[in-house]
Amino acid sequence: MPTSPEDEKHLRTLLRHIENVRQFGLLLGERMTEIGQEKLGFSLIANTQIHDHSKFYGCEWLYLRQDISDDVPSHLIEFARIQHVSTNTHHPEYWGGIEKMPEIYMAEMVCDWAARSSEVGNDLREWIREKGTKKFNMKVQSKVYKDIKRFVDILLDPSFSIKK
Repeated sequence: MPTSPEDEKHLRTLLRHIENVRQFGLLLGERMTEIGQEKLGFSLIANTQIHDHSKFYGCEWLYLRQDISDDVPSHLIEFARIQHVSTNTHHPEYWGGIEKMPEIYMAEMVCDWAARSSEVGNDLREWIREKGTKKFNMKVQSKVYKDIKRFVDILLDPSFSIKK
């Protein structure tokens, strides 16, 4: 598939992201199993093994990439983004809104967000609170926000602090 140095770099970046999602999925899946949610934990581990598989083909391969040139029309990039979010169950757009997502796909979405946050150096909790709430029209008091927060709290280790 890769035919240029740019394609090879894109492939490595994509594989690294998918591996990061798999690792977060394995960790959250194991932790869900430990608290008695074996079916959800196992399903999450299975789902993250095929995470973002559509990005290897067609318009997603061509236009959902960091090295996209400025001369690519924005409507092609937007078409690829819509293609991705409307065909991948870990995106709220697939379901017609974040509040309609089944628990398993919400858990995978959290693993995806955690991977992306670690890749770009953002704090996951801060991103959800400051940007995710706006992007997905969530209130911090809503059930969906609390469900997402629960997955994040299970996934992430507590902050390191020195006791005085």
